[in-house]
Amino acid sequence: MLVIIIAISLSMDAFSLALAYGTLNLNKKDIYKLSLVVGFYHFFMPLLGLFFGNIILKYVSNPNFLVFVILFIIGIEMIYETFKEEDIKNIVSFRQILLFGLAVSIDSFSVGIGLNVISKNYLYCSTIFSIFSLSFTYLGLILGKKINNIIGKTSTIIGGLILIVIAIMYLFT
Repeated sequence: MLVIIIAISLSMDAFSLALAYGTLNLNKKDIYKLSLVVGFYHFFMPLLGLFFGNIILKYVSNPNFLVFVILFIIGIEMIYETFKEEDIKNIVSFRQILLFGLAVSIDSFSVGIGLNVISKNYLYCSTIFSIFSLSFTYLGLILGKKINNIIGKTSTIIGGLILIVIAIMYLFT
């Protein structure tokens, strides 16, 4: 039960950011790709945290700053792309998908550092984290797309601003 509670809490981050990112009115293929990448990250990041966490934390004094930079850049790109004349459905690049997945899974790395306290079945935990984050990301992207269909490009600007605000919040936590 504890693993599921942790999976839900890790997935809420992905859900809220996917809600903002979903305002880009992504096509189904991009929604699937983004959800799968987030699920993939949430499978491997806890394992990486488990095995390399203490070593990496010696060199990265503030992982929240990394999340701030990534989310801030994504938010600025979203707002910038709103004002361009080209079709916004095609702006989700492989790089953006990987950065988004990394940004929403940094906390999974942190959980991985203490994963051996939660359970000795690491693959089970990572699988549960992956399934929940994939599902929550998918739901957030779908809901964001519905919001975009209702209020249009304004939702993309709001989504970008939300990402920037969340990025700033990470900077001060």
